[in-house]
Amino acid sequence: MSYSKKRYFVYFSLTLFIMLIPFITINNNHLLLLSFDKLQFHFLGSVYSVSELYVMPFLLMFLFIGIFALTSMFGRIWCGWSCPQTIFRVIYRDLIESTILDLRRIKNKQKDIDYNKKSNQIRKYIAVILWFIITLIISTNFMLYFIPPEDFFVYIQNPLEHSFMIIFILSLALFLVYDIVFMKENFCVYICPYSRIQSVLYDDDTKQVSYDFNRGGKVYENSVKSIFKVKQWSKNEECTTCEACVKICPTHIDIRKGLQVECINCLECSDACSIVMGKLNKESLINWGSTNKVINKKLVSIFTKKNITYFASLFLCIFLAFYFSLEKENFLVNVNKTTELYSLKENGAVSNNYILTIHNTQDKNYTFDIELVDNKDFKIKRFESFDLKAGEKTKKILILETTEDFKKLKEKPSKISIEIFTKENEKIKVKRQIAFFYPKN
Repeated sequence: MSYSKKRYFVYFSLTLFIMLIPFITINNNHLLLLSFDKLQFHFLGSVYSVSELYVMPFLLMFLFIGIFALTSMFGRIWCGWSCPQTIFRVIYRDLIESTILDLRRIKNKQKDIDYNKKSNQIRKYIAVILWFIITLIISTNFMLYFIPPEDFFVYIQNPLEHSFMIIFILSLALFLVYDIVFMKENFCVYICPYSRIQSVLYDDDTKQVSYDFNRGGKVYENSVKSIFKVKQWSKNEECTTCEACVKICPTHIDIRKGLQVECINCLECSDACSIVMGKLNKESLINWGSTNKVINKKLVSIFTKKNITYFASLFLCIFLAFYFSLEKENFLVNVNKTTELYSLKENGAVSNNYILTIHNTQDKNYTFDIELVDNKDFKIKRFESFDLKAGEKTKKILILETTEDFKKLKEKPSKISIEIFTKENEKIKVKRQIAFFYPKN
């Protein structure tokens, strides 16, 4: 199977998976959702409130380190095989313009469209309209990562009441039209920050698009434009100078000059060369492999010191994310003191007032209550159990008081442990240590 067919299969699989993610739920929680409306983050069926987003930094670090690790080992495989920009360009250029409307040839991306023909102008307008319709679907799907589908389809019925959502979808769709139709690959070359820094991650062991200078020979008399040093040249030049690899390149480079920053590792040049060289019963001059393997003929191991460091970093990110996810509480409780530090009673007892904010993050309604943990010298002066619906939060007053004259207490704790629990399920509970203020004399 050619690299192009493999890449199209990856494109289709990724697109289908990304489109379906917002609709996948585990225990009525979404697979991936960052809800600004409900201030929640759903990940793999678990729900985290805004105050529990300590897991997200480790997931983001895993994402970025993972992309850099892939680049270090396999070149710009992200750009050529997974990047939305590349996938969108293939949909617009190769599917809409080339396959459906026959405006250009897939095998010759260097030849521009002749707009002097009226028929080409009309087909160009049709291509832009078709792409705009697709961008509306893309933008809507992207919005579903921030607004769950069950809420989105309710909001869309009242667009005037949710104008910001509509404006965001239209703005993103128009940007994608401008980006894919007019900016084209220039976005990758001149704007994308990743494309500007990825070359520093390469070394002679990085698996990438490599032209075999030993077989192909020196194509140009000038020095080869490459970030690598070629150690030797072959006298037998097998390159037929058909330039099929140049014509099919989406970023308009000549891979025979060596690897260049514009190369996105799509390997279309390798497929083109395979067809030509196959007719001569020879192997392709362009392959996906490291400089040491393709040109210098050395064995390459993936377990280099640099790659092992990447593996260790990725494992650490996953471990920390998993470790902190275990500390996720059944519901959220914030305890705050009132402006009055303490109150001294006539019998010598001391009381403290607190404001409890309780958020029921479960998907069921529960009745909440409070009890003291291992402290017989104090009692709950004021607090009543209450019902709280799923997803709702409320504020309650809690007053703690000593059971006798404070001066007679042998131990004068500055912290008291309380436990907030649900009457329906004793396993759903949260412990808190709260500060207790009293006269120092």
